[in-house]
Amino acid sequence: QVQLVESGGGLVQAGGSLRLSCAASGRTFSNYAMAWFRQAPGKEREFAAAINWSGGSTRYANSVKGRFTISRDNAKNTVYLQMSSLKPEDTAAYYCAAEGGSYWTGRPAYWGQGTQVTVES
Repeated sequence: QVQLVESGGGLVQAGGSLRLSCAASGRTFSNYAMAWFRQAPGKEREFAAAINWSGGSTRYANSVKGRFTISRDNAKNTVYLQMSSLKPEDTAAYYCAAEGGSYWTGRPAYWGQGTQVTVES
């Protein structure tokens, strides 16, 4: 079992930045690929970014590419999402997810509880 706890959400003005964190516990963190998803009110949850076990490989949804950066610190059992140039359409609950294995293949096994990001225009 892996427990995931997100933090760092909040209210920010358009054009601003936020860094989300997701702290993992329960299993060896480096055995998991990690990802961030988001869900806006009335919409389905969507993929935002993923990172492999070492941090050497990342990928992004087109909607966040060039503005968001996913990273991880295996010594701290934490994955981050640095968000810049935020837009009102980035407003959503952000969730981290873990998948057993080296690379993200879209089969999350564990989810965090989410952290809210609200971007004001």
